Amino acid sequence: MRSWQVERRKRTRYLIELGGLVIKAGVVELTGDDRAVIYGGLLWMAGKLRSDHAEHARTLWSENGKQALGEGS
Repeated sequence: MRSWQVERRKRTRYLIELGGLVIKAGVVELTGDDRAVIYGGLLWMAGKLRSDHAEHARTLWSENGKQALGEGS
């Protein structure tokens, strides 16, 4: 297999895993699979991470995510 094929498969797997998190969080079901709503929420999240409250948001979201994934704090 060529190196570009290996890299493409890695990227594809990465994107599938990220999409899986969106589904696992219930976002697709809660938004009725409305891509504009999902994208708007992601943009809001990105804005929060660019704000003065970034560290607080990152800490809070990380703790919530770890707990939901069963990784503890």
